[in-house]
Amino acid sequence: MLDLVAQKSSWGKPLPAGRGRGIATHFSFDSYVAQVAEVSVEKNGEVRVHRMFCAVDCGQVVNPDTVKAQMEGGIIFGLTAALKDEITLEQGRVNQRNFHDYPMLRINEAPEIEVYIVPSTEKPTGVGEPGVPPVAPAVANAIFAATGKRVRRLPIRLS
Repeated sequence: MLDLVAQKSSWGKPLPAGRGRGIATHFSFDSYVAQVAEVSVEKNGEVRVHRMFCAVDCGQVVNPDTVKAQMEGGIIFGLTAALKDEITLEQGRVNQRNFHDYPMLRINEAPEIEVYIVPSTEKPTGVGEPGVPPVAPAVANAIFAATGKRVRRLPIRLS
């Protein structure tokens, strides 16, 4: 799955100036996931994720569209967490009270997402959660590749 995502993302080939690629892997629910993020950082420090590549080895797949949808949803959820989620306190109280205070990644901020399923004859495994954890490290590694700056906190704030 790591080789597949590297190949599909053109890992090792040059990107346009100002862009970087980062890679991360994850294992949970007996599934393996590898992701590559392609990002740029604006002068104001805003991070733009242009493309996400995902390869998943989740055993024998019964419905490929479901696997793809779960990975896409996990990537959007992971990007939201990495770039926007924050709990702030004011006078000892949490400011975020409900969904109206929860900023989600908007469609105009969403990257192009490509999902690849590793063919397998092993027993089916989980695909609900495994697409989320590698998102933030892949984005952070891509930021480092683009800027030379390490990301040490979430949500990612470079300004």
